[in-house]
Parts: sequence; C-alpha cells; structure tokens
Amino acid sequence: MSDSEANRFTARARRYARVGTDVGGVAARIAGARLFGLDLDRGKNAAQLAAALGGLKGPIMKVAQLISTIPDALPAEYAAELAKLQSEAPPMGWAFVKRRMSAELGPDWQSKFASFDHKPSAAASLGQVHKARAHDGTELACKLQYPDMQSAVEADLKQLNLLFAVHRRMEPAIDTTEIGQEIGARIREELDYVREAKHVALYREMLGGIDLIRVPRVWPELSTMRLLTLDWLEGRRMLAFKEAPLADRNRLAQAMFTAWWFPFSRFGVIHGDPHLGNYSVFEEDGVPGGINLLDYGCIRIFPPRFVGGVVDLYHGLRDNDEALVVKAYETWGFRNLTRELIAILNIWARFIYGPLLDDRVRSIADGVKPSEYGRREAFRVHQALKEKGPVTVPREFVFMDRAAIGLGGVFLHLQAELNFYRLFNEAIQNFSLSEVASRQAAALDQAGLPHPEP
Repeated sequence: MSDSEANRFTARARRYARVGTDVGGVAARIAGARLFGLDLDRGKNAAQLAAALGGLKGPIMKVAQLISTIPDALPAEYAAELAKLQSEAPPMGWAFVKRRMSAELGPDWQSKFASFDHKPSAAASLGQVHKARAHDGTELACKLQYPDMQSAVEADLKQLNLLFAVHRRMEPAIDTTEIGQEIGARIREELDYVREAKHVALYREMLGGIDLIRVPRVWPELSTMRLLTLDWLEGRRMLAFKEAPLADRNRLAQAMFTAWWFPFSRFGVIHGDPHLGNYSVFEEDGVPGGINLLDYGCIRIFPPRFVGGVVDLYHGLRDNDEALVVKAYETWGFRNLTRELIAILNIWARFIYGPLLDDRVRSIADGVKPSEYGRREAFRVHQALKEKGPVTVPREFVFMDRAAIGLGGVFLHLQAELNFYRLFNEAIQNFSLSEVASRQAAALDQAGLPHPEP
C-alpha cells in the first residue's frame, strides 16, 4: 500500500469510527433514558445525530436523505433534522480529476475528448459531473465517481442499522427491517455505472417517441464501471418555471406524470428518486417543450404482479371492493393483516391515490397548504399503528411509496392543475399482467438487464 493510499485508508477509518461513535452515542442515551425512566429530549438528540452525519458529505448523506422521506422510518424529530442536510459534496479538484480519469480511460484519456471542463457542473454524494465535447462536436455529460465509494457505502450502510436501532428503542409503528434491506440494495446499484448505462438504454426503449420527454444516449467507449458518459441535455431548472403561465406548468407536470407512470404501468419500472435535481426543462421557441431525464441510478424494476397490486388497489378503493384491496396488499407482501390494519393502510392509500380517484381538474393538494400536504394523514396512520402495529413494510413497497410522494412534491412546486384521474386511467387502459410481463421481458433483454424475481 502506497503512502497516499495509506493516508486515505487512515482518514476513512477515522471517519467511520467517528460517525459510529456519534450515532451510537445518541442510541445509547436513548436506551439509558428509557431504562431509568428519564425524560428524553428528542429534539436535542436529533440535532446531535444530524451534526454527526452532516460533516461527512458522502454516501451516508444519501442514506439519511432517503430515510427522511419515508414516513415513520425514523421519529419525526430525526426525519426533520435529516431533511435539512445537503447532499452537495466538496468537488474533486482538477489534479484529482485527472488521476481519476486516467484510472478509468487510461493515461491518454484527454485525447479522447475535444474538450473537457476542469470544473464540475454538478457535485453530489457519490460523484460529480463534468461537461465535455466529443470530437464530432456533441456535448457530453461525464459523471465521475469519487474514489473509495464502495467501501464508504458499505461502512455507511452499517451505520444505517444504528439509525434504525435508535428508532426501535422509541416504540415504532413500523418495522424497518425490510426498509433497510431495500435502501442498501438500491444504493449499491447506484455505484455500478455499467448498470446505470443499461438503465438509460431501458428508458430510451420505454419512452422512445414521446415528444415530452428526452432521454440521452450512452457513449460506451467513454464509460466504465465508475465513469458514465451521456449526451449533454441542455435545459433549465424546473423551479425556474414556478411563475410560468399555468399552461406551461401543466405541460411540465404532464411530462413528469408520463415519465413516471408510463414505464411503471406498461413495463413495471419506476424512477425511485423523482426530485427536482434529476430533471431539467428543454425549451422550444422560448417556451417549455418538456423534460430531460438526467439521472438513472435509482431505478426499481418490479415483478409484474406488483404492478397488478397497484392497479387492483386503485380499483378496490374506487369501487369500495374490500376483497380487491386486501388482495392488493397481500400481493405487495403485507402479512398478518387484520381489518383494523387494513383500515389504517387505507388512510395512506386514499391519500396517495386521492387525485387519481377524482375525475376533475385539480391541483395535487386541492386547497391544502403545501406545508401541510400529507401531514394529517401521516399523523393519523402513525397514531393508529402505534396502537395496532407495528406493521412490516415490504421492501418492494418502499421506493414505490417514496417515489409517489416525490412526484407529488414536483406537482406541488409547479402548482399544476390537471385531471390526474384521466391521466392515470389512460396509463392503465387495457391493463394486462401478461402484456406487462411480455413488454418488460423484451425491454430488459434489449437493455441487457436481469429480470426481477417473480
């Protein structure tokens, strides 16, 4: 091991030891307070936990942010603190970038580009993006992963178990066992840029020909396991259109709806991280034309039966068909359901499905303040599950629920007014499990991706 490698290893070890000690210390204080019947200052401990995590600026930040968006995965005080954390990481300097690029494409890597920007255009928790230009003039986006991310992610996922241990000591309404497994699986996939390149190919297959949505091409000769080179898609931030005319905002919201629901309803595929930074808006003649899809790391591929459960639950709620509702929950993997637990789950389901059940033009929140959107329902579910639970959330459900909430958040920001009922029913028109299975198999084979377990 070289001196520089040894120094990096030592720094990493100190980092993991510190976060483990700090997070473990919060858990220990909670355990002690409960053991001796002392009052527990959740707000103070939550702030200390956020402080312990906040200095890391690495993959643990992505873990923390994922947890903060899943209802009741952590106590409200902890989720609120984690939601404040920023995922922006300090970018690698040019000297470091050159070494990393040499490791991925060889010492002559610069000759493979007509130009390559020294400064990144974006920096996040796992890597950073540099704008470049191919020899044929095409503008490129080169996503370069930070060094040592594999070991950093594995260490940080171990800390995830400590975070959940904190929650288990506070009488949770939800068993987080499968949530942890699902988060770990998705984050490990995000490290594999070869897989992400296949996700891009999958989305080009699923969304090809839809004018509202643009998907870049992969440049395989300029990509590796830790470097992903795509077409640069020019666009403006989604939030730049918050004050745009309603028709423009509605067009963007419809594009987002299509980009999310079309792949799911027809192919069983969702983007599990629909936050505003993963999209930009392309313009045509000075007005919004649609959206660019920029990131393909957090993609969830479901077995077709799971898609059937989503459609069954919709029809069950719409028609007050309790048997179909129960079938849907059991299809998703919920177990030991009682009439009381079903009624509790339906509170959240009717919130998520509400706009899709309402055949009229409306906003997603429909008069509720954006800051209050979903809070009442989440509180009711939490209180009820504390009495009747806990309930184990099936791992397949985790990112479906999180993504639905994230998509709703985009609609809130845009203040869009659409007939979500009609959009959804168009998406599931003539729904057939066998056709989903057939389309999914063909698209996955075309992209070179494995099939999900049935």
